[in-house]
Parts: sequence; structure tokens; C-alpha cells
Amino acid sequence: MRIGTGSRTEKAKKNIIVLFVIHFFNFLALMALVPLTIRYLGENQYGIWLTLSSVFMWLGNLDFGIGNGLRNKLAESFAREDYQSAKKYLSTAYAVFAIGIFGSLLIYLVIHPFINWVFILNAGIFDVKSLNNFVLIVFVLFTFQFLLRLLTSLINADQKPALNGFITLCINLSTIIIVYLLYLFSKSSLYIYGIAISIIPFTVLLIASFILFRGRYKQISPSIKYIDLKSSRSLVSLGMQFFIIQISALVVFATDNLIITHLYDPSQVTIYNIAHKYFFFITLIFNVFLSPFWSAFTDAFVKNDFQWIKQVVKRLVQIWTLLSSITIVMIFASDFIYKIWIRESIVVPFSLSVAMGIFMIISNWNNIFAFFINGVGKIRLQFYFSIFAAVINIPLSIYLAKGLNMGITGVITATIICIGFASIWAPIQYKKIISGTAKGIWNK
Repeated sequence: MRIGTGSRTEKAKKNIIVLFVIHFFNFLALMALVPLTIRYLGENQYGIWLTLSSVFMWLGNLDFGIGNGLRNKLAESFAREDYQSAKKYLSTAYAVFAIGIFGSLLIYLVIHPFINWVFILNAGIFDVKSLNNFVLIVFVLFTFQFLLRLLTSLINADQKPALNGFITLCINLSTIIIVYLLYLFSKSSLYIYGIAISIIPFTVLLIASFILFRGRYKQISPSIKYIDLKSSRSLVSLGMQFFIIQISALVVFATDNLIITHLYDPSQVTIYNIAHKYFFFITLIFNVFLSPFWSAFTDAFVKNDFQWIKQVVKRLVQIWTLLSSITIVMIFASDFIYKIWIRESIVVPFSLSVAMGIFMIISNWNNIFAFFINGVGKIRLQFYFSIFAAVINIPLSIYLAKGLNMGITGVITATIICIGFASIWAPIQYKKIISGTAKGIWNK
């Protein structure tokens, strides 16, 4: 079977059906993991881990945008059935990544003795040396996992997000099993917990890479012979714009835990993330419908199939409307659900639930148009706006949280304001591109 062939619509339907099943179990796994981890680590240590995880999530996007650039280049190659180019892009991306990871490890080893992770994480219950050594081990495991995650760009370019969903499910189920065993047989330990669940994604991705590159993707599997640094220029030129967008998005979306832990304490991070995970259910469902279409939009745009794109966007807007209505119901039911779910003496402010629900509604709306804009590579406007949002996010978060005494609700409110602008200009850009009237920055 040739890679990337087949009807876009049929592929999307199959992926959506399978993703529904997979994401249902993924959601159950995530919901089960939160109270289980709190019982094992306690509220404070869990908050410290969430903050550290968010830091590594930032680092996970420091790929110079090559992951997204590779996804677009592979999707274009598959649309043209040019598997030689696909193999060249993939081999080059792995080589550039490997070099970057080796360099990152060297840099971190040099600066490691001078970093105080106790201060960064506001983790006064640990001594600096032991916590720093723990972070070093987790960082090494993370960097190797980072390299293996290039596989997900290939799978997405092949319009098979359900396969990525299955890999994620394997990671989540393995994590639950390990944490449950730790809960039964081990004393509470952030160190044991962090190292154990850092090994799991690396192992699952390694096994998946071995199976897929010996099977479905054998004809384009990475090879030293196909490394072409000239190809890296086209990957990096598009990728660097994606990179800046990713970095800016991280400042907007992923700094919340650090801001909260320094303005308040790690236990507030736990409260914040309980609300986030509750409403993430809506995003998880919406992503079932949305996931197949980034690379499908690339394929359709290359083939000038604009009518298909319009039909898909119309359906996605209809689904968004339905899920937004469900989100409103979830807001009013939140206090009741938290009591059933967490069963701990943790109180989530209703104002936080309201803000988190609004955030999910706006974020899902933006993603409809972001998937199209990213898929066709017209990201210059997004590039500039993301920088603006990143600049104002942190001071706005601090001002709302402390200056206006909104507490942790102020942090997510700042994020809502930052992404609110995109909910206006992104649909405008989509309409201009699809109608052929996009000029200047709208078409770059």
C-alpha cells in the first residue's frame, strides 16, 4: 500500500471513528491518573512535578519548528507520490534533530552546576543537589524521547492521527499501571515517580519506531545516504517561523504553572490543573474531529480542491458550536463533578471553572483556522501576532492575578485575552486565502 494515498474524506472518517474510541480511553486514563498521582505524591509534590513538566514541555517545542515543517513537506511529497523526497526530508530531519539534541545535552551539562531548580520550582522541601541531579536524569531521558517524537510528524503527514492516538494511549495506560504499582509498593517519592514516567514515553516511542520503519514506512525509513543538508534549508525556513510561533505559544500557554508557583505555591498549580484537565475533555473530543485535517488541508490546497476545504471548515464550525454548548453545561456542573472525581479536600474556585471553560471555547475556535493556515503554510501574520501575545502574557497574568486580586483565575484570564485577538483575524485570513483575495501579509 502506498503512503498517503486514498480519499481525504474516507481517511478522515476512519480516523475520527477510531479516535473517538481511543480518546475515550485516553480521557479515562487521564482522569484516573490525577487522583491516583495526588494520593501517591501529595498535593504539593504533584504541583512541583506539574511545574517541572511544563518546563520540559517548553523544551519539547524547541525543535526550530522542524517537526511542523517536516509534516508539511512530507504531506506535499505524499500528495505528489514523491517518496524519494519524503525519504530525504525524513532522513535530514532526524540528522538535524540528533545534532541539535547532542548540542543541547552538552550545553545543559555545562550550565547544570549553576542552576538552582529548588528556586525555579519553589520546591523548598528538597535540597538543591538531589533535585538538580533528578532533573538532569529526567532531562536526558526527555531529549531521547524528543528525537523519537519525530515519528508523530510522519504519522500526521500520512493523515493517520488515530495511530498517534493509539501510541499516546499506550503511554497513558503504561503510566497508570506504573503509578498504581508505586502507590501500592513504594513510599511517596517525586524522584522515583518522575524517572519512571519519563522512561515510559521513550520506551513506547522506540518500540513504535522499530515496528513502523520495518513495516508501513519501510520505503521512506531514515538512511544516512539520504541526508541532504540542502533540504534542511527548506525545512528550517518554514520551520523557523513555526519555531517562533511555538515559542510564543509556550509563553502564552505553558508559563501558567511557573507563574502560579511563584506568585502562590505549588499546591495552587494542582488546583489550576484539576480545572484544566476537567475542561480538556472538550478539547480532546474536538481534536478527534480536527486532527485528520492539518495534512488533509495541505493535500487539498496543493490540488486546488477549495470546495472540499470549505465543506470541512463548515462542518468543524458546527461541531464547535455543539461542543461549546456542552462546555457551558460543564461549567455549571463543575463543583459537583470535582467532588465525585477528586474526593479530596481540594476546592476549585467557580470563577476558575468559568474562565477555563471560556478558554477552551475560544481555543477550539482558533484551532479550526490555525489548522488550515498552518497546513497551507501562510503563517506570517500568525508569526507576528504570536510574538505580540507572548510579550504581553506574563505581565498581564501577574497584573490580573496580583494587581486586581483575581488569584489563579487571573492567570487563565490573561491567556484568554491573548488568544482572543486571533479569534477575529484568523477566520478573516482563512476567507481571504480560500477566496483567492489574500494579498500581502495575509498570503505569506
